[in-house]
Amino acid sequence: MNREARESFTAFVEARSTSLIRTAYVLTGDQHAAEDLLQTVLTRTAARWRKVGDHPEAYVRRAMYNEQINRWRRGGREASVERPPERPDRDLTGDVDLRLSLRNALLALPPRKRAVLVLRYFEDLPEAEVAAIMGCSVGTVRSQAHRALARLRELVPDAALHFETAGG
Repeated sequence: MNREARESFTAFVEARSTSLIRTAYVLTGDQHAAEDLLQTVLTRTAARWRKVGDHPEAYVRRAMYNEQINRWRRGGREASVERPPERPDRDLTGDVDLRLSLRNALLALPPRKRAVLVLRYFEDLPEAEVAAIMGCSVGTVRSQAHRALARLRELVPDAALHFETAGG
């Protein structure tokens, strides 16, 4: 990589890494796995930086989604533990349990449905762009999102009530 490309890549990473790590965390559900995912993708992207084109963030995000889906296919799911981790005795905010339930429900979704939800609602991308990233039709994005949201409502029925009363 020449000096100009290195500076361009470094500037990109410095400017967008916070947003990219948030997306990686939502995809993986674990801070360490998110850091590993992002580092893997950025390492590969650095080697191809000249070929990335005018939209490097879109390139990196798509690479993250693809890499995470490959990890799920290889069986890189979270390991079961005999006892759940300890939690505080009292929940002062009232939202922590709901967030944990939502997180666990998201992790229970199949990889493509989770990716559709991340792209559609966390990244706030239009259906057409999600379809392009996922390599499927807009109709598939709609049906996957609909089914995934229905499954989340089944897994965490308290979430719908919470968001209705909170105005969200």
